Order: sequence, then structure tokens, then C-alpha cells
Amino acid sequence: MARITEWCAVAALMWLVPFSVPAATPENYAAAVTRARAERVDQLKRVDGYLAFTASGWLQPGANSVGSAADNRFEVPGAPAHLGTLQLAADGQVSLQLAETHGITIDGQPAAAVNVLRTQGPDGKQQPTRAGFGSSYLYVIENGTQRGLRAKNNDAPLRTHFPGFDYFPIDPLWRIEADWVPFATPHMLKIAYVTGTVSDTPIAGKAVFHRDGHTYELLPIDEDGRLFFVFTDRTAGRLTYGGARFLYAAAPKNGKVLLDFNLAENPPCAITPHVVCPLAPPENRLKLPVTAGEMKFLGGEH
Repeated sequence: MARITEWCAVAALMWLVPFSVPAATPENYAAAVTRARAERVDQLKRVDGYLAFTASGWLQPGANSVGSAADNRFEVPGAPAHLGTLQLAADGQVSLQLAETHGITIDGQPAAAVNVLRTQGPDGKQQPTRAGFGSSYLYVIENGTQRGLRAKNNDAPLRTHFPGFDYFPIDPLWRIEADWVPFATPHMLKIAYVTGTVSDTPIAGKAVFHRDGHTYELLPIDEDGRLFFVFTDRTAGRLTYGGARFLYAAAPKNGKVLLDFNLAENPPCAITPHVVCPLAPPENRLKLPVTAGEMKFLGGEH
């Protein structure tokens, strides 16, 4: 904010430089942000959520050994030392061949020696087969021609003792009403992932805002009617996660989009290595420090 003694000069410049004023601050705004942050942590700690992950990896064609012993291809905490093998067939079908069936369940029922597993598709609509052992279970996901193992344990320390996040101070000036500029035809945005894969995503428009005399743009992905921004800024790698932060916004209304950077989030892969996340595309790498929202996740270490 300009000092009072600088106001006259700033006022003159304001007629020449485009700017975005902060959106009107709602009553009890800081309390609302604090509540939203607490709700996000509660959501992360839900049963079967990201914090329950204990193992992950992509299957190779043929046999993939699974168990808690270090000599397995997939080392899964909580599993028997040598649970068995995940067999990936040429047609993409996956079966679990168990070394011992005692104490192992398939979708809650006693396991057979050989069990064909349903996979979870990329849209998450098909429920995968769960192979359970103790308080843990594993399942298989599919991504195109790839098949991957995921293991979870709701008693995992990250879930039961999640330390929460550090945050920048809540600042209403980072609650910005941006202009929504729709594209005449959808643009294709290349989104890279931490695994190295790249996908083309149609983009309907962009959010444009101004700060400190400069103009900035962000391209969102449509996610079930909401706008989903994957961005970085000049705090990335130092104060915030280097790959990206996430920001959600309501659909444009009357040519405007509300960007509340106080609600900017760490992606799941900043918290656990067992999730695949998008990286901020070049178009969304802001050349300014966004000192709002969640800071780099330290895992309880300060």
C-alpha cells in the first residue's frame, strides 16, 4: 500500500495504468478463510484419502512381486513379507497370485489363490478390487495402457498425525476480482505431469488481473463447472512447492472471476509421493510473488 505522502503521485498514475482492485471483503473474512482451511485439512484426513497412501508404482508386463520385504518389486508396508505377485497380462488384465491366502481378503471376502482384479479407471468411476491384509489394502489403477499399484492404510502416521500446513498471513488484497476473457474457440493447453507425461486440455478462456502496475493472466481447466488453476509464482521452490499450487474459483459471472489466493493449495504430490500431479504450464508461471495461501509442506519439520 502506498504511504499517504505518496498518494497524489499514485493517484495520477492510476489513470494511466490498468489495475485490479481487490474484491469487496466480506464480513468476518479472516474467520471464513480460517474455517475453509480447517475444512480442507479435515477433508485430507478422511478415510481412504491421500494421506492413507503407503506405496505406489507402475506394473511391468508379467510378474510383479509384492510384500513388505525389501526384495519385492513393490515394498508394501503392513503386507506379509511375500504377499504374492501381481500378474500383468498383454491385454491389460491384472491378477493377484497369492503365496498364502490366510488373512487376505478380496473385497472383504476370503481370497482365492488367484484373483482377477478390477482396475480403477482415470475417471475414478469404477471401483477397483481391494485386496486387504490387516488394516491395509492394495488396488490397481489404469492410465491408458499403464497399470499401477496403489496401497493404503488408514492407520498410516501421515493420516493419523497429519501436522497441517503453514500459511502466509491472510491478506484481503489477495482476494482479486479478475476479468474473464473467453476464447472464440477453445485453446489447447499442454499440461505436463510429474511422471513426464503430457496431455492436451481444452481451455475456454483466461482470467486477467492487474497488480502493482503489471498485467497477469491465468488459464484454468474446467473441473465440473469450477475453474481449476495450476500455477506457480516467484515464491515457488523457496516458500511454496516448486511444481505448482492449486487454486479453485467459481465459474465466471458477468465477465468476472474471483481469485482468492488466500485459498491457494499445495497439490497432493507436495504431501505424498504416491500421487501423480500436474505441473504449472508456462502460461501460468506468474512473474510476481504470491504471498498468500499455503506455504511449502514441511511434514512437521520446521
